[in-house]
Amino acid sequence: MHEGSITTQIVESVLKEAKGRKAKKIVEVQLVIGKLTFLNSEQVRFWYEVLTKDTIMQGSKLIIEESEGIVRCPKCGYEGDFKYIDDPALHVPTPTLNCPKCNAVVDIVGGKDCLIKNIKMLV
Repeated sequence: MHEGSITTQIVESVLKEAKGRKAKKIVEVQLVIGKLTFLNSEQVRFWYEVLTKDTIMQGSKLIIEESEGIVRCPKCGYEGDFKYIDDPALHVPTPTLNCPKCNAVVDIVGGKDCLIKNIKMLV
């Protein structure tokens, strides 16, 4: 359900930037959403459509690129993807915070961001 609040912040940021540049129309918005944000892209698209209605963003194209989650192990130096627990009770595969090589606790170094990569506008 946090997709609505995150998408609200995205739309507000784009509109603020457009206002500062005296844009007449937003044509396209490109986002990069990290896997570890646990944002559902389809829900973001739904909220984007709802929130941009009757604004200069209405009808704009939304492009969503997903970035992988990356962990780094301070013990063995591993850097890369993480292990998942696929427990049916959880309904989705859940990432672990243990190194896939040595099982030590890892640091998350990528995939937690949600950012606006590019905005195409008509001024």
